[in-house]
Amino acid sequence: RPAPACVLGIDLGTTSVKAALLVGAEQGQVVAESCSRETQAHTSSLEAGPQGMEQNVQRIIRALNECLAALPQQQLQRVSHIGISGQMHGVVFWKKDKGCKWTECGTGPAFEPEEVSHLITWQDGRCSPTFLSSLPLPQSHISLATGFGCATVYWYLKKSPDFLKSYDAAGTIHDYVVAMLCDLKKPLMSIQNAASWGYFNSRNKSWNIDILKQSGFPIDLLPEVGDPGDIAGRTICAWHGIPKGAKVGIALGDFQCSVYSCLTERTDAVLNISTSAQLTISMPLGFQPPETPDPSSAVTYFPYFNGDYLAVAASLNGGNVLATFVEMVARWTEELGLQVQESAIYTKIIKAALAQIDSKLSVQPTMFGERHIPEQLASVTNIAVSELSLGHVTRALCRGIVENLCSMLPVQRLMETGVRRILGSGTALARNEVLRQEVQRIFPFPIVYGKDVDAAVGAAMVM
Repeated sequence: RPAPACVLGIDLGTTSVKAALLVGAEQGQVVAESCSRETQAHTSSLEAGPQGMEQNVQRIIRALNECLAALPQQQLQRVSHIGISGQMHGVVFWKKDKGCKWTECGTGPAFEPEEVSHLITWQDGRCSPTFLSSLPLPQSHISLATGFGCATVYWYLKKSPDFLKSYDAAGTIHDYVVAMLCDLKKPLMSIQNAASWGYFNSRNKSWNIDILKQSGFPIDLLPEVGDPGDIAGRTICAWHGIPKGAKVGIALGDFQCSVYSCLTERTDAVLNISTSAQLTISMPLGFQPPETPDPSSAVTYFPYFNGDYLAVAASLNGGNVLATFVEMVARWTEELGLQVQESAIYTKIIKAALAQIDSKLSVQPTMFGERHIPEQLASVTNIAVSELSLGHVTRALCRGIVENLCSMLPVQRLMETGVRRILGSGTALARNEVLRQEVQRIFPFPIVYGKDVDAAVGAAMVM
């Protein structure tokens, strides 16, 4: 008997690339192999300076190639479908006929980026509130924010127009990979990614062409749009042993794929705390988002699958806040003439916080702002002499992260929607007992941990 076909799932994340091979089993699809590589792709932005957040596409693709080369060849040779997800909102530009070159490597043909810009990521801060307010109002249910693809294109159009003249295609980083694998003459983008770029009407599944045209936006750069789950094309040649002609799905949002990998009941909410933090619930069948955005709303409606929507409180402040705190402690220690590894600091502050069950200290942890209130930064109040230990401060910081998320999508709203339990996931939540204690203190639902929320697996499952 021939061996059963495999599905390859790929996720191009903010800090790492992951690949997972799924095979059919009696209990459904199971992960046969997986591999992850850090991209170490962050690079400085020449045009935007310290506000810019860019990544080197060559390094991302190198990490992807390393990931695939580490997977078993005999299983890659059985791959029939490839599902790809990645970080939403961001944008990369390329030249259609020179986006990549195919070369031979140890595991067969692979592509390398050629005439491609840096990836301007979702974390990019070059579009100030003043700049955003100068742009035309989108006809969309999602408010425009810095880091959104269309906002970044407008920024280049106004601040550095010569930059755009070098390219004739654009998409998210995962749209780029799909276009290279299938040799697409025009990039193809899912509704999920299009909504994350701004100036996209999810109801009629189209870009705001008239609005964009009137303001001189280079609409030729906009990808064509298709439904999540559609096939974008087929691989134009063997790729790390994956057969030529394998079907490649249209690129998907990493957030939607993460949720898809674990959400089985409509009565479940998903709480994820990794670099950033999200709290998500399913909207009822047939739900349609409002015609116009509410800029002050902390909840965004993300297109999901099969016409469904997720209500998402997407906080920009999660594990990155704790990482910044640890970095600060490390710097202070260094300035005092001592050297302590950041990993050791993290372990010690969590241990200290576990010894402090309560803290009246109050931390508003929004040092990265929030999309609905970008001007609100972090603050500390209720400072008492008795609560200045590392344990007190860490406990209050962890509580602040969870309370901030809860303020965006309150418990009352979860109850009204029929939520019965919360699925807890994410690296920050997995390695931080204090965060888990605060989640259990604030949310009056059973909380299930250990659900592996995995965008690469979700991307494969969709196929």
